[in-house]
Amino acid sequence: MKVKRYKVVVWILIMVVALFFLLALWYKNNYSMDTVEAHSVYSPTFDKRLLIATQGSTFKDSLVQNVVRYYENDSVFIKIIDISDLPRIDHSDFNAVCLLHTWEYGKPPEAVDAFVNANKNHLKKIIVLTTSGEGSNTIEGVDGLAGESVIKNITLYTDWIILKLDTLLPLENSNNYLLEF
Repeated sequence: MKVKRYKVVVWILIMVVALFFLLALWYKNNYSMDTVEAHSVYSPTFDKRLLIATQGSTFKDSLVQNVVRYYENDSVFIKIIDISDLPRIDHSDFNAVCLLHTWEYGKPPEAVDAFVNANKNHLKKIIVLTTSGEGSNTIEGVDGLAGESVIKNITLYTDWIILKLDTLLPLENSNNYLLEF
């Protein structure tokens, strides 16, 4: 009788592990971000250089488009890459780095975490927008904002990103309204 109970318990454990594995695959498939095709915008000869490392989603793609559109009248070279390409990037090639990522399994993606840790002495030129379900997760020590990927909030997040980037990339042909006396 003990052998049968043992077999039943083992089969139940195997089924629970298999169910957990299937749920993890389903979650990863439904909620993982798309890969972003690396590309550059504007001339690489410009002195001001911005790196945007992001993940593919409607929300993040809209943010990137808004930032690119904002700098279209200024001399800012913009390189857009997937978050997974961060380990191959030298931060010294850029005046500002903008990271747009999703909080995954209670932490930032490994590439983001590794990039931030490798550049601890240069965190002032890194800004981060973290998206997550609860919208409250940020990387300690990095200028960042966290929120939910809600399309109606695109303008709010775009304005915050541009405000931060403008301090790192002063504009020549500014869209900002400055009062002169």
